[in-house]
Amino acid sequence: MKTSQAEIIREYGPFEGTRNIGGVTFDGSRVWFAAGENLRALDPESGAELTTIDVAAHAGTAFDGRYIFQIAEDKIRKIDPETGTVVATIPAPGKGADSGMAWCEGSLWVGQYRDNCIHEIDPETGKILRTIESKRHVTGVTWVDGELWHATWQDDKSDIRRIDPRTGDVLERLDMPEGTGVSGLESDGADVFYAGGGGSGKVRAIRRPR
Repeated sequence: MKTSQAEIIREYGPFEGTRNIGGVTFDGSRVWFAAGENLRALDPESGAELTTIDVAAHAGTAFDGRYIFQIAEDKIRKIDPETGTVVATIPAPGKGADSGMAWCEGSLWVGQYRDNCIHEIDPETGKILRTIESKRHVTGVTWVDGELWHATWQDDKSDIRRIDPRTGDVLERLDMPEGTGVSGLESDGADVFYAGGGGSGKVRAIRRPR
């Protein structure tokens, strides 16, 4: 397994009225983050906040190319980001114990914090299709270039790891600086991960190793 220190290249926030950052996603131009009472978007170039959607946003956030999926308590809501309308709701697999979430190839991938695993679920019904085990508490989840990455946060230590989606074996690990946790995680599709900073109220850009 390859290990290295995570390289933080930029920090955004903290944001007014936000005590905790949950899920994070990227729609190609805006970084969306779950701010508890609402879902917010920022411009990754300027750092400016762009829009807010008044929907509960407690944990994972994902984007399928058209809609945003957002976990709140024991539900996943499908949201039109242009109007803020909730167009569908499905049960979350962890019944309220869910963490990060990602979209890939027609499925949602939902982290289970204390259960140390990631569920692949049907985005129409919430049915669990398969489960990947992890060795640590799972927070954020993202896919990029066919690679599955997830963040961990346990015993005051956090890292971002690339795993084999078939076996769950850890292939690569980026260790976060001491005292710096990762809640949500999303790739920009290229060289950057966007990471929620939990109770710091910040979103961080982290270099993706290539």
